[in-house]
Amino acid sequence: MSQTITVKVKLLPTKEQANILQEMSRAYISTINMLVSEMVAEKKSTKKSSKDISAPLPSAVKNQAIKDAKSVFKKAKKSKFATVPVLKKPFCIWNNQNYSFDFSHISMPIMMDRKATKTPIRALLIDKENRNFDLLKHKLGTLRITQKSGKWIAQISVTIPTIEGPGLKVMGVDLGLKVPAVAVTDDEKAHFFGNGRQNKYKKRKFRSVRKALGKKKKWNAIRKLDDKEQRWMKDQDHKVSRAIVNFAKDNKVSVIRLEQLANIRRTARTSRKNEKNLHTWSFYRLSQFIEYKAGLEGIKVEHVNPAYTSQTCPKCSEKNKAQDRKYKCKCGFEKHRDLVGAMNIRYAPVVGGNSQSA
Repeated sequence: MSQTITVKVKLLPTKEQANILQEMSRAYISTINMLVSEMVAEKKSTKKSSKDISAPLPSAVKNQAIKDAKSVFKKAKKSKFATVPVLKKPFCIWNNQNYSFDFSHISMPIMMDRKATKTPIRALLIDKENRNFDLLKHKLGTLRITQKSGKWIAQISVTIPTIEGPGLKVMGVDLGLKVPAVAVTDDEKAHFFGNGRQNKYKKRKFRSVRKALGKKKKWNAIRKLDDKEQRWMKDQDHKVSRAIVNFAKDNKVSVIRLEQLANIRRTARTSRKNEKNLHTWSFYRLSQFIEYKAGLEGIKVEHVNPAYTSQTCPKCSEKNKAQDRKYKCKCGFEKHRDLVGAMNIRYAPVVGGNSQSA
């Protein structure tokens, strides 16, 4: 058993290396778009090899571009060419046989003086809990390099072995804004995770500073602030997901159930004042963090249908709407609304139907 995740590493290329990476990234997406256009016109997959591509790219990267173009063509063909994706954001990909990583440099073939030369580019591994360092000790997959807000980022695919956990104890987890996460085990042990008030305060503060900078037209400062906010949000998700998985381990849970997150921004209940927070918080990322950290501990994650999980009474199955954070039922059952959601998630229908017995 294994799972694949993406680890981001900051790159510190020299000025010359940065210019080469920019040129290669533009050539990479241009090559893909050109090949896709040709395949769509002919309504069949290309038979071209790296020798047929004249772009300023190493042959290994050309081969990867051909592979990616075929993948895009398959998607277009599946939609009967109703939509043909056109790549715009520059990036470049190397497969795992064409680069190496020694925790201080990433070495890959780049175009130096019109020749493909394997070149080390300095990499910076900075994270508070050495999460990336530990993850990058596992089997490495493809390397994707892109530029974001003027900074170069290496996205490395990592395959992590997982273990099978004992028992069939189930825990439901409800994700939200006022309470970032609530977990309830099938023997009724419950825990609240994160600080919703603190999160909303921080986001209001970021918005206020961003607005003030916008009036002064300080666009670079706004971009830096956006990056700072994203780093802070990601760190919160790491902390909450780690606490949830630790709680599951302590209670010998073998299956964590989460709501399926499709359309959450349209279906989630929220007030007008919370709407901005809802549309900027990454529920999907938190769900991903829980899933990969749980997998490392041998805990399976299942996604369930979220319909009525916060309205159905766990005791008598009657549907009631909660008043603010309190849920009351005619049968006498009373609980915090998010606790009700987590309790119902434990036994809600699993998407795809491949559920563990509760």
